[in-house]
Amino acid sequence: MAQPYSYRADPKVPDFDDSQPIAFMDSNCALCTFGARAIHFMDKSGDIRICPVQTSFGQAVLSHYGFQMDDPESWLFLEDGQAHTGFDAMIHVGLRSGGWGRLLAALKILPRPLRDWLYIRIARNRYSVFGRKDMCAVPDPGLRARLMQ
Repeated sequence: MAQPYSYRADPKVPDFDDSQPIAFMDSNCALCTFGARAIHFMDKSGDIRICPVQTSFGQAVLSHYGFQMDDPESWLFLEDGQAHTGFDAMIHVGLRSGGWGRLLAALKILPRPLRDWLYIRIARNRYSVFGRKDMCAVPDPGLRARLMQ
């Protein structure tokens, strides 16, 4: 991964408030929509924002880190200028959220190569196994307030 805050020097990434963490996720994926709801439920501070990768901002940040919008591995968590991907992103979200979210840290017991392999298998099959759902159509006003457009 790139150096912390490297996106600030990238002219393709617009200036944005990076004082709070941002989860970049596929807004058309039912599994990611479930993840967004889980973040909203677990993160009692309300700090974690969610950016659909389909937005121009989401695409710019993903591109900076070498991902494309349709990459299965495009789940990215940006915190303190540092990007985390895959299950590592989920671990950081869980630790940041506290409470039940800390259970996600249990993923650390899996060796990194196995974690990465498992994540890629799930990500590449997410539409066929879990289906599609429009995250931006979620009726919960609290969750919608976290969404960045």
